Amino acid sequence: MLTEEQAYLRKTVRELLADHAARTTVPEQAVADHDRELWSLMAQQVGLHGLAIPERFGGAGCGPVELAVVFEEMGAVLLSAPFFASVGLAANAILASGDEDASADYLPRIATGERIGTLALTEDGGRWAEADVQLAATRTDGWRLSGRKTYVVDGCAADFLVVAARTDVGVSLFLVESDASGLDRVPVEALDPTRQFATVTFDGTPARLLGEQGSGWTALSSTLDLGAIFLASEQVGAAQRCLDMAVDYAKTRVQFGKPIGSFQAIKHKCADLLVSIELARSAALFAAEAAAEGSSETPVLASLAKAVCSESFVRCATENIQIHGGIGFTWEHPAHLYFKRARASEVLLGSPGYHRRLLAARGASGLPVGSV
Repeated sequence: MLTEEQAYLRKTVRELLADHAARTTVPEQAVADHDRELWSLMAQQVGLHGLAIPERFGGAGCGPVELAVVFEEMGAVLLSAPFFASVGLAANAILASGDEDASADYLPRIATGERIGTLALTEDGGRWAEADVQLAATRTDGWRLSGRKTYVVDGCAADFLVVAARTDVGVSLFLVESDASGLDRVPVEALDPTRQFATVTFDGTPARLLGEQGSGWTALSSTLDLGAIFLASEQVGAAQRCLDMAVDYAKTRVQFGKPIGSFQAIKHKCADLLVSIELARSAALFAAEAAAEGSSETPVLASLAKAVCSESFVRCATENIQIHGGIGFTWEHPAHLYFKRARASEVLLGSPGYHRRLLAARGASGLPVGSV
């Protein structure tokens, strides 16, 4: 159950996005660069970017629950902006590293929306596991990175990257500026046109060590858990919008002289989707509350939320198309954008099957993410 302040936050974000981020039905417009005016409004007037950043670094000092509320509303409109990459991943990775100097340098400007960050983790194998981090970090006249990262969320829009690389003592985190020498970013043509990805190549690229050498995976584990919770919340918001679209259409589409919503098959389908969404919302909110409390169960609940919410969103997006019938299969209708986001988000940060394996391992022994 949300507090009065959290409910007001939801209302504020919903009204803001309704005015400025209504989803287009034209795929070519959906891939356009993010709305700079909206980005500024979210960061500077509403304070969304700094919502969960500590006050000493220019944020509001709220927590994961408030941020989860924001992500749910953003998911409802399929917001095409680097908020998840910058606020959900990069900012939390910097915080989790425990590097006070880097936090002071980067977090205040993330909070104001001046700088956009992202997390570069996956490589050619496409897995989110510690063993798959092979990009090399060597120390000569400073740290240098060599290798390639794939499917970097909003990698071309980012002003800096938090990069996972391997040193002699294990996985470490590094900060790389977007204009660094030897850095090459190429956009990836992905299934979902509303979320951008990039392949990033490092060729002796200068980097700044973030936190202590060899401690990168500890910070990443926490970051990925929070990222999974925020992504799950986003999926809940999008799934709810799919159901709302389907119900609205079922009330107005007439077949055999009656609205199709009066047919038992459509009623049962919508009722099943509602149950699925409520279960997913409960899982995401419970995980966010556990993270806010610093509970030791957060890793288990994060994997649970990601698995449940991924499947719920895919189901709702699929059934939304079916309930709309012929028009639901056309490019002119936004249903396909939700279906594409559902399929892309299903595998982002790990598929439901991957998280079920993590859930089993964590529930049995409390192993950190990436250890199976």
